[in-house]
Amino acid sequence: MTSVDEQASHGGRIRDAARTQAEILDVATQEFARAGYDGARVDEIAARTRTTKRMIYYYFGGKEQLFTAVLERAYGVIREAEQQLDVDHLDPVAAIRRLAELTFDHHEAHPDFIRLVSIENIHGAEHIAASEKLGRIGSPALDVIRRILATGQESGLFTADVDAVDLHAMISSFCFFRVANRHTFGALFGRDLIDPAQREHYRTMLGDMVIAYLTAERAAD
Repeated sequence: MTSVDEQASHGGRIRDAARTQAEILDVATQEFARAGYDGARVDEIAARTRTTKRMIYYYFGGKEQLFTAVLERAYGVIREAEQQLDVDHLDPVAAIRRLAELTFDHHEAHPDFIRLVSIENIHGAEHIAASEKLGRIGSPALDVIRRILATGQESGLFTADVDAVDLHAMISSFCFFRVANRHTFGALFGRDLIDPAQREHYRTMLGDMVIAYLTAERAAD
């Protein structure tokens, strides 16, 4: 029979292991986002954490698996936010605007996520394709979008016959571009897309664009 002390000790080891893995993922996220997949070094990640390279390999298996774990956690954060989004009490216009604002806020608050996604695209999404977890994670936002679109079309508020994935891409593309292309856009046009003074302007503009698209009159084919 396991003693109380043994149970407490076992529980402590589990918590310590969880904290160590979380710390490794925190530092690995920063390192991969800074240096890219090819440029990141496991030695550097180990040096910045309270662990060793050997322990990182023990927990994650290797650099490739560590990067996959970083991606899984990064996507998990936004999927959790989407799952917690409560728009059922809102009318379709307000609901779709709230969803767009959620993506806007998340991408702005998580620039490392934007860099990680850019890096993964450079690598042809090979880590995402090989991850069973990411293959199952999908996007809870799509279910929310489908419900909002259905309600909006049934009520006559939305005139466009829009696919949920297309609308998700439309919202994400603006939010992603604003963070990912901040520096090049600023160099070319002299405008900082992340300027705090313009934040509400861009946040409102995103919602206005989406609503305008959903409510625009369409010419008959």
